[in-house]
Amino acid sequence: MTEAVGQLPQPAAVHDVPVDLSKLKRVGARPKFLDYLVQLWDFRQFTYYDARARIQSGTRRDKLGSAWLILNPIFNGLTYFLVFGLLLNTSKGIPNFIGYLVIGVFMYQITSGAIMSGARSMQQNKALVQGFSFPRAALPIGVNLREFLGNVPMLIAMLLIVLVVPPAEPITWRWLLLLPVLVLQFAFNLGVGLILARMISKVNDITHLLPFFLRLVMYLSAVFYSLDRFKDHPTILRLMEANPMFIIIDITRDSVLYGVTPSLSSWAMLTAWASLVLVIGMVFFWRAEESYVRG
Repeated sequence: MTEAVGQLPQPAAVHDVPVDLSKLKRVGARPKFLDYLVQLWDFRQFTYYDARARIQSGTRRDKLGSAWLILNPIFNGLTYFLVFGLLLNTSKGIPNFIGYLVIGVFMYQITSGAIMSGARSMQQNKALVQGFSFPRAALPIGVNLREFLGNVPMLIAMLLIVLVVPPAEPITWRWLLLLPVLVLQFAFNLGVGLILARMISKVNDITHLLPFFLRLVMYLSAVFYSLDRFKDHPTILRLMEANPMFIIIDITRDSVLYGVTPSLSSWAMLTAWASLVLVIGMVFFWRAEESYVRG
């Protein structure tokens, strides 16, 4: 009995346990593209509620609050009206120049704000990107959704200005065409934002060039002048007509301001622009999915 107590326990036998490494996945590894889209869909509720929360908190410090969503484009439109409409007389030959200008300014501001915010989404959320595991494209998508929802009051104000300010335009069924225009505009904005978000995550200097690029797009989109001034320059005219921002504004003006059904060629070109840019942007962004965590 005493000898049994004094005996030391024998070490357990060591056995090799086979492990199937083929089923293990690297943390932060880029999934297949279709799996990536499924992950984004699974995050749709988070993306939507995050966008809503950021809209509500965005103007909380301002005394006028969400009113600035409407006042900013109105003041921009008033500035352009004074400079280009009165001083430079670019309103010559344009029926209902006020409505023409308001639609141009408001629709351009939707795109410029969405592209600017989407392009900076990765840099501004670097801590979130490096600290949590989720499909990174959810950030540009959420930013674009926030811009879209935040611009709803501005769109209502745009329609009210067209409806009330002389010469007031009547409501027609073509106003409903604004909905597909906004869907295509959202897709285009998102695609450009995805491309720029990846580029800026690597080269932050691009953020300094982006405002100049967006201002150039505004000048090339006939926001405050008529495209007829280039009728004697067919090459410039064709380039202007192929500008997706001009197409968005032109279709909106035809539908809301002039009661004209936009041409099928305009719809086809805008659809092609939105689809192509969105697909390229999504694939381009997805291919660098793993690098965002290391950046």
